[in-house]
Amino acid sequence: MTSPHEALLPSTERALLHRLATAQAEGRAPSLVGAVARDGQCVWSGARSCVDGHAPDAGTQYRIGSITKTFTAVLVMRLRDEGLLDLGDPLEKHLPGTGVGEVTIAQLLGHSAGLAAESPAPWWERTPGSLRPELGDVLGEKPLLHPVGRRHHYSNPGYTLLGSLIEAVRGDSWEVVLRREILEPLGLSRTSARPQAPHAGGWAVHPWADVMMPEPAEDLGLMAPAGQLWSTASDLCRFGDFLAEGDDRVLSAESVREMRAPSAPLEADEWDSGYGLGLQLVRRDGGTLIGHSGSLPGFIACLWVSVEEGITAVALANTTSGPLTGAVAADLVRIVAEAEPRLPEPWRPMPVVDEQLLELAGPWYWGTSAFGLKLVADRGLELYPLRGNGRGSRFSAGEGSRWTGLDGYFAGETLSVVRRADGSVDHLDLGSFVLTREPYDPAADVPGGVDEAGWRGLR
Repeated sequence: MTSPHEALLPSTERALLHRLATAQAEGRAPSLVGAVARDGQCVWSGARSCVDGHAPDAGTQYRIGSITKTFTAVLVMRLRDEGLLDLGDPLEKHLPGTGVGEVTIAQLLGHSAGLAAESPAPWWERTPGSLRPELGDVLGEKPLLHPVGRRHHYSNPGYTLLGSLIEAVRGDSWEVVLRREILEPLGLSRTSARPQAPHAGGWAVHPWADVMMPEPAEDLGLMAPAGQLWSTASDLCRFGDFLAEGDDRVLSAESVREMRAPSAPLEADEWDSGYGLGLQLVRRDGGTLIGHSGSLPGFIACLWVSVEEGITAVALANTTSGPLTGAVAADLVRIVAEAEPRLPEPWRPMPVVDEQLLELAGPWYWGTSAFGLKLVADRGLELYPLRGNGRGSRFSAGEGSRWTGLDGYFAGETLSVVRRADGSVDHLDLGSFVLTREPYDPAADVPGGVDEAGWRGLR
């Protein structure tokens, strides 16, 4: 693609449709819908088979199950950004009397609170929410199965608690808050708590025969924030773009970036999957995908976003099991990224030259390790090792001569310019580490001092 508004090549569209058709046929799904957006614009959608005798499309509603959790997490992050709570707050501070009040809001968002995966019997996905009118009915007699904060353990009741937290702080129902604060601002008019025509019916396909049985579509009651929503491929593409770029009407780019970072303890050093704040994370095909999968009886769904490629892909099916919608959505991303690689933004010079910033650019030394310091947009800085592996980071501009690390080892750390009395730069202070223009520059204030005899050889 040369711009986000250009259509995909016919060969790319054919490859996408072939992947969708193969998944529908091999997965024996009554219907399967897929869509791809790039840089905020839907560039392809396709569907196979039919819904109630009609061909579905990107505007047909399917139940999206646990993708609902990402919407709930966005509402919690809004409360944090408004200063109404802190992610480190114990639940008890805002929602007393649950019996698990010691768990923090961040632990609930990242599924590290130690809560059980499911509510007690009967099977909550196939029975009315009216059977669980109180939080105690959702949590059961033994809600904690693991030490709090020690491991990732996916929990549907955890997101029920977050929904109740939103209601307690906002004074409105989760559904009303969702519609007011996310769906309406983002224009997600085909996303709702209950199905709206045209929508797919949910089916179970017999594993050993080509026959089907309708699945119940229950109102989940208190469990709604964990999996209630219905949506369309088109709406989810728009939501995926929001998860990549943010939208100040809902949540800033900085806050959605925070949601995309791993939050829970990972069980392997070289991770291939993890969980942020309401977002699943996977490494695939050399890149990272963020989003969420979802399932309820009669439906399976997945939304994946490649932030690096600016690609969102959605796969929705109306079957209890069958097509691997997560793999399908990931393949839709891969097909577009490989067939039509994203063009880099054209290089352009900065509109204004800041002489004080310009004098910071170039080589610096942390002890004897060489680093380059580069000026980037919006008075940002980028520090990177010039040889071998090292601790590089990007920095956003703060007040005065201070910058804050955005990633890597120095994420959150402060980079400061230390000047001499005459205004010239003495050194850079990075979280107490001193970087100088020359290795152990004798003219700079280096902790521990610099040997007066200077550098020497070995006789």
